[in-house]
Amino acid sequence: MPKVAYDVSHPDKRSSCVVFASPHSGRDYPWSFLRRTILDERTIRSSEDAFVDQLFDMAPQFGAPLLRAGAPRAFVDLNRSAEELDPAVVEGVRRQGHNPRISSGLGVIPRVVANGRHIYRGKISLQEAERRIELYWVPYHQMLQKLLDGAQQRHGQAVLIDCHSMPHEAMDGMARSGVTRPNVVLGDRFGAAAGGGVVDAVEAAFAVAGFNVVRNAPFAGAYITQAYGRPSRNQHAVQVEIDRSLYMDERTIQPHSGFEETRARLRSVVDEISTIGQVRVPLAAE
Repeated sequence: MPKVAYDVSHPDKRSSCVVFASPHSGRDYPWSFLRRTILDERTIRSSEDAFVDQLFDMAPQFGAPLLRAGAPRAFVDLNRSAEELDPAVVEGVRRQGHNPRISSGLGVIPRVVANGRHIYRGKISLQEAERRIELYWVPYHQMLQKLLDGAQQRHGQAVLIDCHSMPHEAMDGMARSGVTRPNVVLGDRFGAAAGGGVVDAVEAAFAVAGFNVVRNAPFAGAYITQAYGRPSRNQHAVQVEIDRSLYMDERTIQPHSGFEETRARLRSVVDEISTIGQVRVPLAAE
């Protein structure tokens, strides 16, 4: 089993109402799991948001915590409801209506990785699925809510930046239509998960750093954005998808020469986002 459910990097002082989180960058693949999958060790990682946690690891320097998943997405998907169990991969589960994520093999216990490649030959037991949820899904979400509650108590509001990556090909459709290819997609579930001012501030931070940003197409936000985005209660959630080709070789799943440049640009983004809700006092003239 993966060694930990999550890891948190705390700032010395919680000066920001923002919480950064990376639920899909877990890369602790236990040998027992790799033995069971029919995929090789590179292919099993194809759905992983590889290195996203490293791209945002400066968040504590700006007063915001960073929550990282320990378990990999192919093992248990923290961006799904714990009840999104797939009867095609978990024994003893009844089919309950139509769920497009489950139908495509992307439930809380995924059946496939990227491009529909099957993880297992056969099914896993319901007991094993429930154990993964109990040991990894539940603790991660308990800690996420604890961090958001702490932001609320200190600052009167909480802003979750849910950090992800997307394949370069995800934007091919827009590029073919003549639009400048976006390399960042913000998802706020079309305004349901975050206040307009919060999303405007997040978009502006990326734009100033030179990223081409769009909203909600093709990614409007999944379970975490839906579950934690409560703008009427001053709890906002924004999903961020970054084009993987900016910083890694998608074929080998290794950082390339653009990694440090992308991380440097994101440093200014994180700095700016971390000030959401704060009043910046201008320096007095000499």
